[in-house]
Amino acid sequence: MPIWGEQLPYGADSFDDAIASLVLHYLEDWTRALAEIRRVLKPGGRLLLSLNHPILYPWNHPGEDYFQRVQYTDELSFAGQAASLTYWHRPLHETMTAFLEAGFSIEKVWEPPYSKDAPEQIVPERIRERDAFLSFIFFELRSAK
Repeated sequence: MPIWGEQLPYGADSFDDAIASLVLHYLEDWTRALAEIRRVLKPGGRLLLSLNHPILYPWNHPGEDYFQRVQYTDELSFAGQAASLTYWHRPLHETMTAFLEAGFSIEKVWEPPYSKDAPEQIVPERIRERDAFLSFIFFELRSAK
């Protein structure tokens, strides 16, 4: 499987849709990855993607500058196993600019609610009474025709 930014094993204009769920925030530079996704999409094709919501970084790291691109690591536990997840935070305007510069139009942006049946490890008790909380942000992009 190619590393993000390397050429995918598909011809240009091969797909109507592409999905990139919770992957781009692991990359510092999205330029090559977005260009490659754009290359394999047909003109007018869609890219559906999700990212960590940009508010998470300053929310979980009080005092940090929302407007700076910065690498950070969260120490988490999954089913009792310790894990370190390292991300790149970028402010929303930088995210949207990257999409536009890669030749996409932004069709839709949304912040989905969570399932009320989600376990406490996913939705902490302190925010369970809310209808939604900021964790992920979703985009529907369209490649230039």
